[in-house]
Amino acid sequence: MKFEVTILGSSSATPIFNRNPTAQILNINEKLYLVDCAEGTQQQMLRFDIKASRIDYIFISHLHGDHYLGLVGLLSSMHLNGRKKTLKVFCPPPLKEIVDLQLKYSETTLNYPVEFIFTDATSRGVILENQDIFVETIPLNHRIPCTGFLFRQKKRLRKLIKEKIAELEIPIPYYPAIKKGNDYEAPDGTIYKNSVLTIEPQEPKSYAYVSDTLYNENYLPQINAVTLLYHEATFLNDMLDRANQTHHTTALQAGEVAVKVNAGKLVIGHFSARYKTLNELLDEAQSVFPNTELAVEGKTFIISE
Repeated sequence: MKFEVTILGSSSATPIFNRNPTAQILNINEKLYLVDCAEGTQQQMLRFDIKASRIDYIFISHLHGDHYLGLVGLLSSMHLNGRKKTLKVFCPPPLKEIVDLQLKYSETTLNYPVEFIFTDATSRGVILENQDIFVETIPLNHRIPCTGFLFRQKKRLRKLIKEKIAELEIPIPYYPAIKKGNDYEAPDGTIYKNSVLTIEPQEPKSYAYVSDTLYNENYLPQINAVTLLYHEATFLNDMLDRANQTHHTTALQAGEVAVKVNAGKLVIGHFSARYKTLNELLDEAQSVFPNTELAVEGKTFIISE
């Protein structure tokens, strides 16, 4: 099962130094999920060959402009390009009013349905479940209501041992039941235990998107043992007072979070415009959590294959 994330934007607040504000694309079994949608997101999608027509789910963490100001433009482009299928937008409740007003005053009626599913920044909860994944909100502590998102694979069915299945000439109609853990009874009455016909699937993988937040430990149990953790790291730790004042996290703190939750890998992003280069931020996070990388635009991180 394909499970990967591509970085479209990694800047905080404003575009600067060839960095765009926040946006990411998750590819989960060839379904595309857009996480945050800053200005310039469409250009980044064109740059990295991501087709908007394939996006059926959009997640907006909060209503600071560097996380949603590209949304109305994207919705309009989907309309102009002939989209017909429903788009689901998971977001803070006021975003619907913002979108409706812009469409109203541009006298635009979209050719396709947009379903708004409102998030609650005060509590965690499953907001999406399909055949591939569960998506949960992660309550965060920012200046305005803000949520992160936890994407968790569903447990897969057991994997058939092809050689054994072929040896026993088991008919294809029996495969689904065997994958679910059932034994197989041959025509001569012999019972073959499931354990000799299948192996355990890979453990489900997970991706946590921790958007803008003051460092705190309230959300750590929810993301424990996450496979890939994206965490904002707006400032170096020598700017801790500024981070606290603006309800952001430092690179050192992001590394500490990764250690405490036993993350598989950490990706840091949402970099302040004060940093033209990012090596210091990376070094600081790696000083406590070595398996850290930068959210470099265009880079794809493989969570599961």
